[in-house]
Amino acid sequence: MVFRRVVSSNLFSRESGRRRLFIVYLLTFLGVLIAFTVTYNTGMRVLENDPQPISDSLVVVVETFTTTGYGEDAPWQTLPMKALVVFMQFTGIFFVFLALPLFVVPWIETRLSMRAPNSVEELADHVIICGYTPRGETLIAELKHRDIPSVVIAANREEANVLYENGVPVIYGDPETNETLKAANIAKARAIVADEDDETNASIALTAKDVCDTRVITFVETHDAARYHRYAGADFVFSPRRLVGESLANKVTTTLSTELRDTVEIADDFEIVEFSVQENSPLDGVSIRQSQIAEKTGANIIGAWLSGEFVSPPPPETVIDEHTMLLVAGHGDQLEQVKGLTLSETRQHRRGAVVIIGYGEVGTEVARALDAAGHPHTVVDIVEKDGVDIVGDATDEETLQRANIGEASAVILALPDDTVSVFCLLILREHFPDIEILARAEETDSVRKMYRAGADYVLGLATVSGRMLASTILEEEVMTFDKQIEIVRMSAQNLAGQTIAEADIRQRTGCTIIAVERNGSVLTEVGPSFVIQRDDELIVTGLDEDINQFSSLAG
Repeated sequence: MVFRRVVSSNLFSRESGRRRLFIVYLLTFLGVLIAFTVTYNTGMRVLENDPQPISDSLVVVVETFTTTGYGEDAPWQTLPMKALVVFMQFTGIFFVFLALPLFVVPWIETRLSMRAPNSVEELADHVIICGYTPRGETLIAELKHRDIPSVVIAANREEANVLYENGVPVIYGDPETNETLKAANIAKARAIVADEDDETNASIALTAKDVCDTRVITFVETHDAARYHRYAGADFVFSPRRLVGESLANKVTTTLSTELRDTVEIADDFEIVEFSVQENSPLDGVSIRQSQIAEKTGANIIGAWLSGEFVSPPPPETVIDEHTMLLVAGHGDQLEQVKGLTLSETRQHRRGAVVIIGYGEVGTEVARALDAAGHPHTVVDIVEKDGVDIVGDATDEETLQRANIGEASAVILALPDDTVSVFCLLILREHFPDIEILARAEETDSVRKMYRAGADYVLGLATVSGRMLASTILEEEVMTFDKQIEIVRMSAQNLAGQTIAEADIRQRTGCTIIAVERNGSVLTEVGPSFVIQRDDELIVTGLDEDINQFSSLAG
């Protein structure tokens, strides 16, 4: 089905025309109403010899137009007055029937046209998304870049109508029923994504498998529910909160250690790493040109996060500071040297516990990973429960003092509310300016805000989830879900025979080619004169939208 969407310019002109017509109608109606009121008042005084206030005459005219009755004024004694009343009645009917096609019927049609449909027609090779969340929004954007259709199933009529008005492809229905899934053409879909609560997602999986064999992907809020989803028939079960928790723990243990960890291996002894630049480190306050990282270490800076904005490659005059995160590619010994340049003596001397603020699914995973790594930690949560060391509000300075953050080696914000997290970040950065702060963000739009509030590292839950979904549905090899950027392995048949310079990939897409796999070997020396061959697998890094553009370019 092609979803009906009103073109904004046509809608605007149509509404403007109706508005003008309504004004003409209203002025005409008021003029006729006044004329009849004066005429009727005169007729009662002259013809019926029964003078009355002009307001009473207005009431009679309105009663005539609305056919609600006359009361004390009927019957009339003279023929002219009776003729006048008859004429007023016909005039009132005329205005009523004129209003119906001009205003009432179009208004009803407009209301009905903005109601989400209950089914789709002739939609195939699409993705069905049950529920609408930030990760679903990310997935829809990914699919749109690849020209893959999608449709959302919304169980709430009002939500479905709002989504439909905003241009989201949506149908209204209960995703737990066979009828709704059939109405979404599930038999012809490439996948169905269940993105409601744990119980509903399991029910959707059962229903979907009862209808057909389309791949079913479900999300779980609590990892323990994953096995039940598999029992229900889910082909893939994702727990992004667990991955985010593990990633934040890995990031903080990497920061606290002088050893190289949390790397993405491209080939034997060739890896990609994200490095957080700490305040007062050798790189803090110098430009990339002045840092001479390539000359000193042999590693290459392929990208940088500058206060939450990714730049690839960063200009040589870019100044590195404590809010910068460098994306570096190189061999193990080269990356070890780069790590040494990012560390601060002040932070290295901190050997206190890691403070975890928030003990939900993410916070629990952080604590579990820190336990496995042998790092002591203190858990702060507003609710008293097993595993929580300090009960209190994280935005209360007294609670933070009790957590002994002044002596902590790092702080991990695992709060489920982004607004509270931003406020907590502001408090932490004000009172503990040199502490390492890592945070999770529920919404993608909150990531940059958290960087501005003082976070050293932010991992977006919606981004991780969206990448999981897109890579699974599109069957792409994404080498990591939890990095700030995508690192993918992808063929590029459309670019065969061109050099890196001729393809101009970085300028056209914003992506950077890290290495090329050819005949089982990984080539890491890919300069401007490197020629791409048809069977090459390119290892590419970039933002989500950049990877989408590269995919379209490479075919």
